[in-house]
Amino acid sequence: MLELIYEELTVVKNNTESMKEDIVTLNENVSILKEDVNALKKDVSVLKEDVSVLKEDVSELKEDVSVLKEDVSELKEDVSVLKEDVSELKEDVSVLKEDVNGLKEDVSVLKEDVNGLKEDVSVLKEDVNGLKEDVSVLKEDVNGLKEDVGILKVDVSGLKEDVILLKKDVNHLKEEVTRIKAAQARTDRRIKN
Repeated sequence: MLELIYEELTVVKNNTESMKEDIVTLNENVSILKEDVNALKKDVSVLKEDVSVLKEDVSELKEDVSVLKEDVSELKEDVSVLKEDVSELKEDVSVLKEDVNGLKEDVSVLKEDVNGLKEDVSVLKEDVNGLKEDVSVLKEDVNGLKEDVGILKVDVSGLKEDVILLKKDVNHLKEEVTRIKAAQARTDRRIKN
């Protein structure tokens, strides 16, 4: 009987020693897990702050997008007006072309009287040079408009300023056309006189 008890005690002792080792290992693992959990808590806290900031950023972005939509809507209206202005300018230029063609015919006739019209021809040369300068300015304006269109596609925030520049360019063109018409009128008067 005692031998059996000794054997059982031996088994129990061995199991106890084994469990002690297991408990030591478990305690070490639990300690590591606690550190990991604390680190995770800190990470989660930081993430919560980041998410809060992101929510604010998203809210601001929504407001910005809303403003941009309004800006684009206004720009569409401005571009529509500009198209009408450009259409009118095309008509004015077409009329000017007819006027210039008429002047060419008149000049051909007036060549017979060159001796008496030298001063008028000199004035006409100045007008033509002025027209060339105006055409050069118009070419620069058109190139500027092309650049503006490229900017419109890329940077929405600059649309308003670009449209304002276009309006100024169009107004400048109208002023130039008005000056050309005035110069043409003066030329016609000189020719008739």
